[in-house]
Amino acid sequence: MNRLLVLQAILDNNSFTKAAKQLGYTQSSVSQMINALENEYDMKILKRSRTGVQLTPQGMTLYPHIQETIRQYQSLQETAHAIHGLKTGTVRLGAITSVSCYWLPELFKAFKTKYPGINFILQQGDYGTLLKWIKTGQVDFGLMTAEYGDDLDKTVIHNTEMQAVLPKEHPLAKLKTIPLAKLVDDPFILVEGGGYSEPLIAFEKAGIEPPNVKYRIQDDYTIMAMVEAGLGISILSELVSTRTNFDVICRPTIPKVNRPVAIVRRDKQTIPVASQYFIDFLIENKNKLI
Repeated sequence: MNRLLVLQAILDNNSFTKAAKQLGYTQSSVSQMINALENEYDMKILKRSRTGVQLTPQGMTLYPHIQETIRQYQSLQETAHAIHGLKTGTVRLGAITSVSCYWLPELFKAFKTKYPGINFILQQGDYGTLLKWIKTGQVDFGLMTAEYGDDLDKTVIHNTEMQAVLPKEHPLAKLKTIPLAKLVDDPFILVEGGGYSEPLIAFEKAGIEPPNVKYRIQDDYTIMAMVEAGLGISILSELVSTRTNFDVICRPTIPKVNRPVAIVRRDKQTIPVASQYFIDFLIENKNKLI
């Protein structure tokens, strides 16, 4: 198992040297363990280049199974610890940007007050990336829309409203609520969802022609800056619009555009103990999310 953990650390750090330092090994020991692992499976798993370390084609085929083995091993360890109370463990989760920025810091803080030995590994991504991480076991669960991704266990914890975001001097900024039909002509900056988009679905459900998409951006704050600069309009989560200093106008839409944020996982039985505890904690505190 140590060899597999070393391989994971090398890929996470993109470096043999950094992985050795993280794990408390010498660099030569790390190299020897990778050599032994490659000899055991009779294949070259890693290749070094000027940009760092990469998986070989054979390694890319093998690595998802290695990740699953590591996850099961960690789950076994945490189950053993849980018999004596949750003292150690790692919660691996993925989340969309707005959730990771506005909800998770305080939730992490409160959870660690109760369970100080628990560590968090957070990865941010769009919907498509999060689904991939969940299905391959790279994360234990994701926080994302409940409307995307089949054959997964989902628990909705909050229904977030999305709002139109306009430049301050935009003619529609005088309205208290903005009809979606009035947003089709301006250059539209779309949040790149990796296969799913709440705004586009809302236009379609309302029978309105799609907006004039000129930009597709993953980062909410880049979009806010672009709207402020007068490059277009957008529809973003209310979480973003209520906690930024960008000089823009945010208004509800007609009809409303909603994002049901859910805990998304493969199944409850395979989630490591620490992540199960944190999921329960999220559900217990869902009424405090704003």
